Amino acid sequence: MGSKHNSSGNKVRSPVSIFIVLGLCCFFYLLGAWQKSGFGKGDSIAFQITKQTDCKNVFPTLNFEPHHNIVPLIDSTGLKSKVFKACDDKFTDYTPCQEQDRAMTFPRENMIYRERHCPPEAEKLHCLIPAPKGYMTPFPWPKSRDYVHYANVPYKSLTVEKAVQNWVQFQGNVFKFPGGGTMFPHGADAYIDELASVIPIADGSIRTALDTGCGVASWGAYLLKRKVLTMSFAPKDNHEAQVQFALERGVPAVIGILGTIHLPYPSSAFDMAQCSRCLIPWTSNDGMYLMEVDRVLRPGGYWILSGPPLNWKIYYKTWKQTKEDCKAEQTKIEELAELLCWEKKYEKGDIAIWRKKENAETCQRKSANICTSKDADNVWYKKMEVCITPSPRFAGANENVGGELKKFPARLLAVPPRIAKGSVPGMTDKSYHEDNKQWKKHVNYYKNINKLIGSTRYRNIMDMNAGLGGFAAALESPKLWVMNVVPTIAQNTLGVIYERGLIGIYHDWCEGFSTYPRTYDLIHASGVLSLYQNKCKLEDILLEMDRILRPEGSVIFRDEVDVLNKVKKIVGGMRWQAKLVDHQDGPLVPEKILFAVKQYWVGGKGNSTFQE
Repeated sequence: MGSKHNSSGNKVRSPVSIFIVLGLCCFFYLLGAWQKSGFGKGDSIAFQITKQTDCKNVFPTLNFEPHHNIVPLIDSTGLKSKVFKACDDKFTDYTPCQEQDRAMTFPRENMIYRERHCPPEAEKLHCLIPAPKGYMTPFPWPKSRDYVHYANVPYKSLTVEKAVQNWVQFQGNVFKFPGGGTMFPHGADAYIDELASVIPIADGSIRTALDTGCGVASWGAYLLKRKVLTMSFAPKDNHEAQVQFALERGVPAVIGILGTIHLPYPSSAFDMAQCSRCLIPWTSNDGMYLMEVDRVLRPGGYWILSGPPLNWKIYYKTWKQTKEDCKAEQTKIEELAELLCWEKKYEKGDIAIWRKKENAETCQRKSANICTSKDADNVWYKKMEVCITPSPRFAGANENVGGELKKFPARLLAVPPRIAKGSVPGMTDKSYHEDNKQWKKHVNYYKNINKLIGSTRYRNIMDMNAGLGGFAAALESPKLWVMNVVPTIAQNTLGVIYERGLIGIYHDWCEGFSTYPRTYDLIHASGVLSLYQNKCKLEDILLEMDRILRPEGSVIFRDEVDVLNKVKKIVGGMRWQAKLVDHQDGPLVPEKILFAVKQYWVGGKGNSTFQE
């Protein structure tokens, strides 16, 4: 490891370093034997990961071959690393900003109590969130789409509550997801086929989608094989663990709700959005929620409504509503859609599809209230208003924010319209292509050290400071997906990321992320810790990373050496193993890279690969 006893100018391996490497070899050999015996937590995937940790490759992220220059840990304090204790087992599924006890102290009006409410400094946990006893490495994709280990998400309520809708079934020690939903109990594929008869899903025109009130995200799960990336969200409510199930299946999802604040996405982001019996009161608050969907839907995008109040003549008794109320609600939705300049393209049975016009100037609106905000992407914790976000000036078909969107996959590397039109300060076509070139080089270097990057081992990946999305673009593969996070204090580039056909979210890393524990396999943190070093405690950000990282998950830090020396010391007390190495361009580059692996351990006195 980057021992503090090594001299920075010493290129000869000392007997101590050789002994450490040999000791790690023996440790991982014994770990592999322990896992293979069946005593441990892992399935065959976990065993294969450990199997690779022989003396030629001591865990892929900690490869100490001579061509990787080891950077010594510089510690001027001489103090030992703080050791973080495990939290109580009751915090196994702790979500800092969506905890039920705190939520119940807020008003229920407009679902305010289901919005983000983060703990004050005095109430923050400064401990490590335990995995549940018996936790196992998730199934690899695509098997994970259909099966989840019961031990990882031990909640059966949905198997009873949604039994006839085929959301999820309990079989032995696993959950099975048949692909059903409230409005598509016979499977998402047939439902998507019907949508595809109207929406050009197959030709690459539709790449990014939004599922409001997603359940266990089967719509998004089945769209993946059609090369559509869906951002699914649902609240943390009485439908226990629905978003947790989605992420365990390897499907993008976050905890969220349409309440009083804007959705954490840029304007004109999504090619398609849907509400499948999502129970959002679209006609309430003068149509404010539908106006928010309109804000994030690009010109030419589609909105799908399936469920109430459609087909009310058949279902009004089942819904325990009057004919008059159901009819009035559908009429109001139709009027709102017209006000938003949406054109109905399809209605049959329980499904209706509208398309947002590409040119709002051709729309004959009746006294519409247009939003006056100069920045429709400045939405973090901002209250929604009853107004329509003006569309970008029209310049032709298939255009977004004043420029053309190519079909995917060409869209991934084409110059995004926001950059082409000069909407991102400091960014040009040339700098965009240079950024892509640089990130391709970075990712190749990562893969050279960690051979598992790009495999099914790392399915759920997060980039904490995504920039233009270059890291995600370099990784693009059906084996994985990347949650591109744009920090609220960084340059706002999330619109560019969506224009590339990638997905992401705004977030402030001084707070907890809107997800359950153990939901990401690999976290990439480039420059994010330097960005926040004067904003909040480094320890708090690292503890949050530990919360959302799966056991035996990996982290890649890319930052200044002084920052990474502090990080290495802190994570040494968090049951992580870490290795600091030089930049791929050599030791004279001040930026360094820290590779880390979270060790396996569970609550109570369960099995662990970590020795305290």
